[in-house]
This record gives sequence, structure tokens and C-alpha cells, in this order.
Amino acid sequence: MQSPSEPAHPRSGRNSSCRLAGRYVMATRPMFLSASLLAAFTGTSLGWYAAGRLDAIAALLALLTIALLHAASNVLNDVYDELNGADRMNTQRIFPYTGGSRLIQNGVLNVSQMRNWGLVLLLMATLLGLWLGIYRGTTVILLGLAGIGLGIMYSAPPVQLSARGLGELAVAAAFGVLPVCGAAWLQSGEFQWAVVLLSIPVSCWVANILLINEVPDVQSDARAGKRTLVVRLGITGAGYLYTYLNLIAFLSILFAVTLTGQTPWLLITGALLPVALANGRSIRENHADRAALKSSIEKTLAIHAGGCLWLSGSPWL
Repeated sequence: MQSPSEPAHPRSGRNSSCRLAGRYVMATRPMFLSASLLAAFTGTSLGWYAAGRLDAIAALLALLTIALLHAASNVLNDVYDELNGADRMNTQRIFPYTGGSRLIQNGVLNVSQMRNWGLVLLLMATLLGLWLGIYRGTTVILLGLAGIGLGIMYSAPPVQLSARGLGELAVAAAFGVLPVCGAAWLQSGEFQWAVVLLSIPVSCWVANILLINEVPDVQSDARAGKRTLVVRLGITGAGYLYTYLNLIAFLSILFAVTLTGQTPWLLITGALLPVALANGRSIRENHADRAALKSSIEKTLAIHAGGCLWLSGSPWL
């Protein structure tokens, strides 16, 4: 079922190669890949500053690998959410943020095509990760394997972390701590406590993107047996968790400044807190107002993007 505000995806017919390629690109949900790319960019910037030099090849390979891994996770998530019925039953989604890409439900690509495309993307990410490992050492391979494992286990049974209330933690690790610390290590060759502390807010912000996106999907997820944290905690509990994660993010930055001597410019991220607190209250009190919830989702994306960019640039000020 397609919402009135949701544009129709192109269907079968006379398809040029460009149109077919466009469908596969759309399947990756490219507008959301910035979540992982910004994490890798943040880590690269922090590692570059610590090392005093930039390894451009390592940085480029890291960005491409994390983008492909994220794209594969998005595609495979669509596959398993179709198989368990979550996306097909979802009539409360907020386009284009929740409820998947809708390509399967709208008959643009079938489950087999989406699954194969997800596996191709996963293979490409693996090959790039191996290339990066040969270039910079086995530590990269271990980090990459952890990311790939989380990407698969997030959606795929029998583990299916997203259905066990662990999907948010998996996303926080796969698109927060791992890419920030890994990208920083590629530049500096070491794991620093300051970088670990600064990876925590990135993890919290990206976890909140998933958390708030699950709010409009809570009924269909529950019916499909996909027991996300929003299903388990309820919308009010999820709103409080959203607030706590933003507070943890700022406290981690405060610790990085006070305990590891990072630049006080990082504390300007505190300006994001009023918006975050208002979003948490809106989840609890206005979740039935779709326009308000959509605005809160967009502000959550802005908190993540603005926070990551400020973490990336502050050491250079």
C-alpha cells in the first residue's frame, strides 16, 4: 500500500540500462548512507589530526567500504522485513524515512533480486576491506569482519538482532564506534582514548536515528514479531531513551575535553541538546502527530550530521 505522499517507483516495461541501474541504486537508500560516511569521515579527521598527515588511499578505501556495507545492510533489511511481513503490513510509515525502500512492495524488484543485490554489495565491501587489510594490516580485517557480522546479523535470522531489542546497539557499534575508531586508526596507527570517547556520541546519535524511525513502525513491527526497543519499551520509554542517549553523547564529549585534553571547541555540541530534548519530549507527547514526528526525524538526522561535522572540524580550530 503506497501512501498518498509517496511517489511511485518505476515499474516494469521498456527499461533502459540507466533506469535499471537507478532502481538498484534506489534499493540502497542512498540518502541514508551519510550516517555511516560521516562516522568514517569523523574518524579520518581525528586520526589525521593526531598523525599530522593524511593517508588519502586508506581514507578513500575506508569510506567506500563503509558505504558498501551500509548499502548492503539496507538492501538485506528490506528483504527480511518483506519475508517477516513487517514492511508489507506497515501502513503508518513516514516516507521516505521509515518502512524501507518499498521497491519490493511496489513491484519494482522482487525478493530474489534484492537478496542477490545485497549479497553483491556485501561481497564488494568484503573485497575492498581485504584490500585495505593488505594495505594497512590485519587489524583492519578484524574491524571489517565485526562490521560485516553486525550488518548481516541485524536483519538475518536466526540471530536477527533487530527483533531482539539489540538492533539499536548493533547499529551504534557498526556505524559509530567501529568506523570512527577504525578510520582514526588507519591514519594514526593507534587507538586513542580521546577517539574512543568521541566515537560514543556518534554511536548515540546514529542509534537515535534508528530509534525514532521505529516509532511510526511500532505497530507493524509488533505484528511481525520484530520486537525492537520501541516495541519493548513503548513509545514513552523510547522517548526517554532517546533523551538519555543525547545526554550520554554530550557527557562523552565533556569527558574527552576534561580527561584527555581535547579542544574546548568540542563543547559547542552542547547547542544540540535543546533540540534533542525537544525531540525526546515530542516522541513522548506528540508521536500521533505525523507532521511533528517527521520534523523530529529530520532534526535527529541534523543532530547526527551537525554533531559529526563539528567533531571532525573542532580539533583543527
